[in-house]
Amino acid sequence: MSRQVIEIVEKIAKPIVKEEGLELFDIEYSKEGANWFLRVFIDLPGGAVNLDHCSKVSEKLSKELDRVDPIPTAYMLEVSSPGAERPLKREHDFQRAIGKYVYLSTYAPVKGEKEFTGTLKSVEQESLVVEVEGERYQIPRSQIAKARLAILL
Repeated sequence: MSRQVIEIVEKIAKPIVKEEGLELFDIEYSKEGANWFLRVFIDLPGGAVNLDHCSKVSEKLSKELDRVDPIPTAYMLEVSSPGAERPLKREHDFQRAIGKYVYLSTYAPVKGEKEFTGTLKSVEQESLVVEVEGERYQIPRSQIAKARLAILL
């Protein structure tokens, strides 16, 4: 059911987000304790999402969701930015992250390591190349458990 809800919400949200000059980054629909949450993450290409962006999308999306009523249970709608340490999921997420500081974890060790925090140097068909403290690691895509931008401290 969660997958179906996400697909329906995506069809409803995309035109609303686009109308605001934004990009739909991700949608999550999950139960936490007794409550259901519908989280819609929006992005501003080349900029930063602010509270005004989130509130406009939230208001418009809430009205449209009430009108269409695609979710049979009560839920809480949250609209926000994916954040500074946003996940890298789709191909264009990885492409945009080239040259940026990233965190990757793997299912199995690569050169004896399972966690990598460094600069994403390239995105290839089968792997990502990350430079960590001057050493390059070629990490097979099939081994990537988690990928996100990281904050350089």
